[in-house]
Amino acid sequence: MNTLLVILLVLAMIGTLVALVRGVIALLRTKEAELMGTGGPSRSGIQQNKAMRARIMFQALAILIVVVLLLARR
Repeated sequence: MNTLLVILLVLAMIGTLVALVRGVIALLRTKEAELMGTGGPSRSGIQQNKAMRARIMFQALAILIVVVLLLARR
């Protein structure tokens, strides 16, 4: 059981890292015209939001797995 949880924890951490990198790359690709535009959300802004939501989801999953691991060790 613990081995499975540790594997899931590592996968959640890798997912967090991948989502973070994707969000930073989307941020770096933002053009000045998109920053000055007023015509609604830009494509890169939407990509950044999706990547950061995924990062938060993976972080929450990792925290939940850590809690389960700590409770299982009691």
